[in-house]
Parts: sequence; structure tokens; C-alpha cells
Amino acid sequence: MTSSSTLEHTPKGSKVLPLLLLFFVGSGCAALIYEVAWFQMLTLVIGSSAVSIGVLLGTFMGGMCLGSLLLPKLVPAHHHPLRVYAILEIGIAVCGLLMVVGLPLITKIYSAIAIPGMGGLAFRGIIAAICLLPPTLMMGATLPAMARWIKATPSGVSWLGYFYGGNIVGAVAGCLIAGFYLLRLYDVQTASFVAVAINVVIAVLAFGAAKAADYEPGVEDRSAPLFAIPKGAGQVYLTIALSGMSALGSEVVWTRVLSLLLGQTTYTFSLILATFLTGLAIGSSGGAVIARTVQDPRRALGTCQFLLIAALGWAAFSLFQSLPYWPTNPSLITGPMYQFHMDIARALWVVLPGAILWGASF
Repeated sequence: MTSSSTLEHTPKGSKVLPLLLLFFVGSGCAALIYEVAWFQMLTLVIGSSAVSIGVLLGTFMGGMCLGSLLLPKLVPAHHHPLRVYAILEIGIAVCGLLMVVGLPLITKIYSAIAIPGMGGLAFRGIIAAICLLPPTLMMGATLPAMARWIKATPSGVSWLGYFYGGNIVGAVAGCLIAGFYLLRLYDVQTASFVAVAINVVIAVLAFGAAKAADYEPGVEDRSAPLFAIPKGAGQVYLTIALSGMSALGSEVVWTRVLSLLLGQTTYTFSLILATFLTGLAIGSSGGAVIARTVQDPRRALGTCQFLLIAALGWAAFSLFQSLPYWPTNPSLITGPMYQFHMDIARALWVVLPGAILWGASF
């Protein structure tokens, strides 16, 4: 009786939920292919330095944050979420094509202006960040766009968690595909075209799924403030903001220092980014299980932050006192596959503990 009752109240659109999960896997894969390819292009514009890593990660995270915040204000709720999602994917694909042409032009513009020193480096970084902002805004808006439709499906609310997890799985796959296959055998143009193709396929399927998915727009209060912090939650939001700042700052530092050990290549960036995302996925999954029985969420969040202090200390010790001496006997390096395994072990050794705790904090 319970099963039949559930089916009676399940909208027609819920039949496409597994397909939407594949959309988010593909979307995450395309997004990280772009990120790795854009990092490679940024190294030609502003050098293979902490500045290029900071510009890329800062713009990616900032753009996705703004996109998720601005979508409810800019797109009315009566638009079908699947069509909005499809349009966003098309927009990301267009930006991906433009980026192949746009980022190299920054070098030519800078050469014409010829600003010396750090001022010129900052100028190129700002221009590059502006170029990266439009696609990252749309990437950040995809999950909120889909959340509107999921909220109209009472039996499908739990799918939001699957969408987020699928997005991370796709992101890890995108890192590895871009760094270890596309950019190894081809170039940034080919990698970008592959990501564009993924976006276009997802958009076409999303338009088709919109015809089969029922959508009843709910009441949306667009007059609500953009940043609405519940009363008494200010300290929690501040903690989360500082934790996010330390996470991205640490990722920049770890990538820069590990590049000195593993080599300043896109391969290294892909490996570290994939490790970081894997840690976030493990931590968020484990944290979700633990959160079911936690009586005091604030104390649990604080515990994660205290443990992060130890994790950051561990990473610092490993980077400067331990990893430079791996392996202790150079004759043990018998081939590229052994070196590859060593690089994976080094990245996991440094990045994984902190990434798991940041994922659990979320």
C-alpha cells in the first residue's frame, strides 16, 4: 500500500531522475576538463606560478558561488528548470569555445601595453579572471536550477545529494581524462572541444527530458535578501567562510610545492586536483553518515576544524621534511609506472587528510 501510494504521488518527471544524474556526472567531467585546459592556457599567459593557480581556483570558486546565488534573482521560477539547465550548458559550451581564442589574445594585448613587473602580472591575472568568470557563473547556477524542479518532486528531494555526488565523480574523471589522456596525446584545443561536445550533448538531452518532465512552479519570494543568514548562525557562516578560504589557500600552496617535487606540469595539477576532490567526496559522504547521530552539529564542525590544524601541520611536515627524500634509494625507480605510483602516493599523503576533513565540515 505504501509503495502504490508513493507511485501515485510521484510526478511523471521523476522517471528521468537517473538521466539527470548522468547529466551532472557529465557536467562535472566537462567542468574539470575546462579547468585543467584553462590552467594550461593560463601558464602561457601569466606563467606557471602560484598566481596562475590562484587566478584559476579563485575565479572558479567565486564564479560558481555567485552563479548559485544570482540564479534565483535573475531567472523567474516559472521557467522550466530543465530548459534553464540546458541553456546554461549551451552557454558554458559557447564560453568554452571563446576561451580557446580569448585567453591567448591576452598575451598579445599585454605585449602591446608592455606593463613591467608585478603590475603587468596583476593586470594579466585580472583580465584572465574576467574572461573565466562568465562560464563559471553558469557552472555554479546548474545545481540551483535543477533544485527548483526537485523541490517540486516530494519523492525526489534525496536525489539532490546524488546529483552533488555524481558531479564530484564526474569532476574527478574529468581531471584524470584531461591531464592523463587529452593533454598528453593532444592539446588544449582538443580538450576544450571534448568538453564542449559533452555540454552540447547534455543540453540536447535536457531539452528532450523537459518535454517528459512535469513542472509546477512554486511560490518564490524574489524580494528576499541575497544573503539571508538565519538569526544566531553568524558564527557558523564565518567558520565555514574561513574554512573555505583555508581550503583553497592550502590547495594553491600544496600544488605549488608539490610541483617542485613532481614537476611543473598539467599532469601534476590534474593529479592534485583529483586527489583533493576525492577527499571532499569521501569526507562529505562520511560526514553525512555521522551527522545523522550527532546531537550538536556546531561542536562537530568545530572538531573538524581542530583536526584540520593537525592535518595542515602534517601536510607541512610531509612537504618539507619527508616527501623530498622519497624514495630513499633512487635505484628503486625502475620505470615510469613506478614513478606514477610514487606521485599518487605523495599527493594522497599530503592532500587527502585535509580534504576529507573539509568535506566532512560541509
